Amino acid sequence: MRRSAVAVAMAGALLAAGCSSDTGKGDDDLQIVDNPVAAVAAVSPAPSVAPAGTVLPAAAVSAVATDPGSRTLAVAAGQEVLLYRLDDTAAAPVRVAVDGPVEQLSASGGQLLATIPGKGEVARISLPGGQVSVLKVAGQPAGAVVAGDLTLVAVRDRKAIDVFQGDALVRTISGGLYSADEVLRAGDHTVVLDRLRTAVFSVDVAGGTIGEGLRAGDGATNAVTDSFGRVLVTDTRAGALLAFSTDPLLLRQMYPVPGGVYGITYDAKRSLAWVTLTERNEVVGFDVRGGEPVEKYRFPTVRQPNSVTVDEQTSRVFVGSATGEGIQVIQP
Repeated sequence: MRRSAVAVAMAGALLAAGCSSDTGKGDDDLQIVDNPVAAVAAVSPAPSVAPAGTVLPAAAVSAVATDPGSRTLAVAAGQEVLLYRLDDTAAAPVRVAVDGPVEQLSASGGQLLATIPGKGEVARISLPGGQVSVLKVAGQPAGAVVAGDLTLVAVRDRKAIDVFQGDALVRTISGGLYSADEVLRAGDHTVVLDRLRTAVFSVDVAGGTIGEGLRAGDGATNAVTDSFGRVLVTDTRAGALLAFSTDPLLLRQMYPVPGGVYGITYDAKRSLAWVTLTERNEVVGFDVRGGEPVEKYRFPTVRQPNSVTVDEQTSRVFVGSATGEGIQVIQP
């Protein structure tokens, strides 16, 4: 079965104003079950084949990211963030201690943001040196991203986006969310992923409001922006890769990807979206330039490949094992 360019009428049928924060179904067009539960990665079987490429030793990895400017690969493992030189990943990494387990990493302009929900912190780590400053957040910061001179933080338990300028909280944006799990910037547009509601919402940062929302399949888990102004979302429950335009917010593609699709990253230089399949211990590269994704690469991975990132300069893909089986380096 192939499902690609979704009709605007279908997308419109899934559109609703972000106006309710009740976690019961009621008359909420975006919520189809009572007492919703966020989707999680499918448990991986023991690998049946050796992982492609090479594997660097590491404890259980929770997140990975690359910063092209500083040529750094960042890996969150336990209460450390490991900073590898992209041009020499075999060299010993810089080890940066943080106050708790990291959920997400976001790198931009020589700075790494590491969210630590258990401590109510976002660690700002300079790259490549590893100096740390801590941004205190009220609640559980799940994801963070830089937007000009602002830092946007998705605060899961408070169902809100906190907007910081430096260390000062200048605005809190809420309304219509069940949880705020990831915040993304696509050009000048901001989108928040709500895993509990399995939906994406537009965010007016300047106006301080949550805008329209769209269902993102049956169990959205992770998202990334691409070079076409879209947000790409993994629907782990239904097994699909979704593509949303941001101006306006519309579902443009729904492409089946069986095998426990979960982690996602994007190579803007080659227009490749890389997704991990945790049920199969695989990573797959899709060309997303056309009307539907086209598979270009498929590789066996380390066990429980929950996280993935890419070095756009070399096209190398880095996959993190959540069960402590290392950091895989693949050259497509």
